[in-house]
Amino acid sequence: MDFLSNDKLLIVGAAGMIGSNMAQTALMMRLTPNVCLYDPYAPALEGVAEELYQCAFEGVNLTFTTDVKEAFTGAKYIVSSGGAARKAGMTREDLLKGNAAIAEDFGKNVKAYCPDAKFVVVVFNPADITGLIALIYSGLKPSQVATLAALDSTRLQDQLVKYFKLPASEIENCRTYGGHGEQMAVFASTTLVDGKPLDTIIGTEQLPAADWEIIKQKVIQGGKNIIDLRGRSSFQSPAYLSIEMIAAAMGGKPFTWPVGTYVNNDKFHNIMMAMETVITKDGVQTKPVKGTAVEEADLEKSYKHLCTLRDEVIEMGVLPPISDWSKINPNL
Repeated sequence: MDFLSNDKLLIVGAAGMIGSNMAQTALMMRLTPNVCLYDPYAPALEGVAEELYQCAFEGVNLTFTTDVKEAFTGAKYIVSSGGAARKAGMTREDLLKGNAAIAEDFGKNVKAYCPDAKFVVVVFNPADITGLIALIYSGLKPSQVATLAALDSTRLQDQLVKYFKLPASEIENCRTYGGHGEQMAVFASTTLVDGKPLDTIIGTEQLPAADWEIIKQKVIQGGKNIIDLRGRSSFQSPAYLSIEMIAAAMGGKPFTWPVGTYVNNDKFHNIMMAMETVITKDGVQTKPVKGTAVEEADLEKSYKHLCTLRDEVIEMGVLPPISDWSKINPNL
């Protein structure tokens, strides 16, 4: 079997559940024979590598290391779940301080050891902010760094599939935009249910307004529900979707779920958030988001919430003032 690319793929945080699943998914999907696993925790990292060696994947050059320089040098595609995981009772925002510092180091490592990297996916929460920090310090172009926001849209599809008892193929174009957190904007106007616009169904016998509000809350609390059910944060779905993003950037099937991307236009300024996007070998391309007046107001609220988190990070000293970002990353 041929591989999609021969370029080096680096999995950061590979000793964790998300990272180890990302590595296995990438090898199963035959993205590249050259996969490097990095994590500072050596015993678990070696354990992950041993398990993958014992899968007997054909034709792969799987390496693992706890050395940052060795891991990042020559990497062309990087996906990182290398932050602290959310635990029961925590919000994504509760992880801000510690993971912001991790994101800064991650971005600096990209700039120092693989400045010609082609595409980076940031998974660890709060992903909008950690992705923004990583982008600024990496020196890469905005089209080259994305965050995993697709999971919110796939969770919306999942809830609608269960509610309407229809195949997923008949629930099309599910979309959430803005932040990957409790302030996300859940859109109905973009979605088609068996060919009918979802927003024309809401408020009818087919989908009473109260039921739609419950569905939205289940989407927003989707990660918390996994923690409640499994006793740990999601790992299978974020691992799979993030590797699908990498595959698209390598030139595979375009990734058409919304992802977190850097936005600086006439409406939203200097922020990373979920937009209408597509990932191809040219990176992330962003399209305008159109919704109802209520949906766009919800998106504005989500944006303002992210601005508050961004400004907190600036106050912490992790990021410089916005006016100085271009001194660190001329692509901004």
